[in-house]
Amino acid sequence: MKLGAFSISLSVKDIKVSKEFYETLGFSVFAGDMEKNYLIMKNGNALVGLFQGMFENNILTFNPGWDENANTLDAFDDVRTIQKHLKSSGIKLESEADENSKGPASFVVLDPDGNAILVDQHV
Repeated sequence: MKLGAFSISLSVKDIKVSKEFYETLGFSVFAGDMEKNYLIMKNGNALVGLFQGMFENNILTFNPGWDENANTLDAFDDVRTIQKHLKSSGIKLESEADENSKGPASFVVLDPDGNAILVDQHV
């Protein structure tokens, strides 16, 4: 199963302080909008999303169809195919993609420890 680009989405208290901290670690702003309280920081292949006031807990994020530079991949497993595989394996989904749709879609699953995993396809 190909899950695409991986990042961690962090729920931060102060996006400006978090931005400065991650810049000190060698990250730079890759995408996002400070005015909308979210930034995507990049260091090599590592991606960290900073989100202020958007959700309570940190989220592991996968983007089928994208590489770590947000380039569209020629071949990838569609989010609905991944979702069907997990459901057929007995994994409970917290939210689901419409299996009759095409293009962008997402679903959320919790790991055994309650960590949210967002599979978010943008293509």
